[in-house]
Amino acid sequence: MRGSSISVLLLSDTASDIREVLPGFPVAPYEVKQASMKSTTPQDLIPLHPDLILVDATHDTALAEEAARHLSLAWEIGLPPIIVVVDQHSIATFRFESGADDFLLTSATTDEISARLALVSRRAGHGDEATVLKVGELTVNPENYQVYVRGRPLDLTYKEFELLKFLAQRPGRVCDRDLLLREVWGYDYYGGTRTVDVHVRRLRAKLGAEHEALIETIRNVGYRLVPRGRD
Repeated sequence: MRGSSISVLLLSDTASDIREVLPGFPVAPYEVKQASMKSTTPQDLIPLHPDLILVDATHDTALAEEAARHLSLAWEIGLPPIIVVVDQHSIATFRFESGADDFLLTSATTDEISARLALVSRRAGHGDEATVLKVGELTVNPENYQVYVRGRPLDLTYKEFELLKFLAQRPGRVCDRDLLLREVWGYDYYGGTRTVDVHVRRLRAKLGAEHEALIETIRNVGYRLVPRGRD
């Protein structure tokens, strides 16, 4: 997010303007750019620096699922939230477990769109005063999405970062899987709690053997971030 505007990237191969997909899309505080859903790669997003990504699923659900999946699995960059635009037909067929963080109906009013995007932006850390989080040798910077462990930078996906940030905001506190799923993935996520386990496993792999115990498993409950590895 730059200044007071929020950069939105619309991925679509049929619409020439965002209001062809979302007639009620508000003017402010959003700055909208557009790119091809078929040909845009995660690397293409780096110079664009979007705060939110809208994927047009109103014409080709399978292609939109593929785009969401391809983006969400990008390991080399931290991705912004992916929001799928669906109509009454595609909402019944789109598989949200493909990687979407939220959705908007084409019939949504301006107020509804503003409220939903504001909620997603807050979950992504926009609009809140960013505070560097330090837990033991782990440093999490919500402002620039950088994470370091003993000075070594970690390359995390957006969801990995959000999960680690949520735990770092509550050091020593046990967070059950349902809480993590609700707060990190959102109320509209259709996946199960196994998603949390998969992301924790990936985070531990990136932390490395020396620091993987920073994320402690509480059996049959969830996880917590501890200041130091277990002896």
